[in-house]
Amino acid sequence: MVQTLEKQQYFYAFSKENKVGLRVPSGAQVVVETFDCFQDQIQSTETEFNSIDWNQINPATGAIFVEDAQPGDVLKVKIDNIELGDSGVLATGPGLGVMGHRIDEFTVKMVPIVDGKAVFNERVKLPLNPMIGVIGVAPEGEPVPCGTPGAHGGNMDTKLITTGATLYFPVFQEGALFGLGDLHAAMGDGEIGVSGVEIPGKVTVTLEVLKGKSIPFPFLENEEGAAVIVSKETLDEAAKTAVEIFVDTLLPHTDLTLAELTMLFSAAGEVQVSQIVDPLLTARFVVPKSILEAYDVKLFG
Repeated sequence: MVQTLEKQQYFYAFSKENKVGLRVPSGAQVVVETFDCFQDQIQSTETEFNSIDWNQINPATGAIFVEDAQPGDVLKVKIDNIELGDSGVLATGPGLGVMGHRIDEFTVKMVPIVDGKAVFNERVKLPLNPMIGVIGVAPEGEPVPCGTPGAHGGNMDTKLITTGATLYFPVFQEGALFGLGDLHAAMGDGEIGVSGVEIPGKVTVTLEVLKGKSIPFPFLENEEGAAVIVSKETLDEAAKTAVEIFVDTLLPHTDLTLAELTMLFSAAGEVQVSQIVDPLLTARFVVPKSILEAYDVKLFG
């Protein structure tokens, strides 16, 4: 039986103290309803900056307690489906995103979803890339606001986090205390204006506990390959850490030397930017599936 967690059960920070909204066994499929990142506060282009309660931003629906999840385990999250609402919103303004130092007023654009496209204006209809901006588990220490990414996941704003992808999170607290929110109908790498096409919706996930595994940051697998997603104070640090983590992860599964694997990754791996507008910046290092298959590597069994 598939259980549903409604969006009214939410939190603003990933924390071991979060109230459990749903308790499920390992292997359960769950439908998670979400607000948009503004908690549905923006309903028209006339919305003013000061009319928004900025303490009610990036709510994540949760927490979901996954039975048998213990610190040191890995939580496997398969994204089975993303169902978007009928309309999204884009917003930017002074001090927001990369261009905020040159923008004079808060600006909102309502973006209807019509015939499988996000309608930016009469000329531009964007292809949909339904993806999850905020997703993760309770961190090891103090609460982390949903707007901040980290080793626990959080606001990674990574467009690979979409239907068909599987995420792997390090578990820091009993039950993992999983949550997600901040859906986008479309978002470009970087999310340079501080918002993608923000939209409410429903996400269907399958949650499974993996024993005997340990990872320092979230990993992702899809049909193209695998990636590690790292958030740090600078993009340089995030990218370099991601590369090193994947090198250390794959090396024991091959007969390659460190120098050989480094050369292989230099020829075939991809450093990619996820977002550059959150309190920590997020990069990913992607390894093609063909490399993993060449050494018959299944990172998570």
